[in-house]
Amino acid sequence: MRIVDFKKSLSSVNEFIYFDSNDFLREKTSNPLRLKQVISDAEYLLKINIEESDKYFLYGTVGNLYRVCGEPQKALNYLNICLCHALKEGNITRETVTLIRIGEALKYYEKHDEALEHFEKAFKKCKDNKLETYLDFALQHKGKCLMEMGRLDEAVECFIEALKLREFKGDTTLIGSTKEALKLVKRLKIQ
Repeated sequence: MRIVDFKKSLSSVNEFIYFDSNDFLREKTSNPLRLKQVISDAEYLLKINIEESDKYFLYGTVGNLYRVCGEPQKALNYLNICLCHALKEGNITRETVTLIRIGEALKYYEKHDEALEHFEKAFKKCKDNKLETYLDFALQHKGKCLMEMGRLDEAVECFIEALKLREFKGDTTLIGSTKEALKLVKRLKIQ
């Protein structure tokens, strides 16, 4: 398999990944075997001679997919390599994205305080470097972490701010995701 073929095949992953409304909207898979095959394909590509930029992409992808598979420690191993690549390149955008991904893996590993620190770092990187593209993601993931921690009022604040940014972007999928998070946190407040 070539990297270009792998990238094309990734779009099919969305067919068997979903947000579980019974588990704080965590990403899960309806087809673990197929997801493991995608991971295996990516790990194979990491073993052959590929471009450095492709390595960053693959480490990030494998890290995310291991998180979805419920293996956050493996996810963290790959995502920390990914972060090293971003830092070595001095690529603030990649560093920010990876901080958010690491935060998510830590959250799935039930290390909420550490996850929150990573979301805060990502938020600060966005603000300090005018990376508006990822500001809503930092807020959304921070809000979801706060929601899991039972800090519901703070979570609502993050979601409302993320929603404003997403409405400005006009991305209906992201807007819908934030609205779902707001609905869930409101249900949790009633319970």
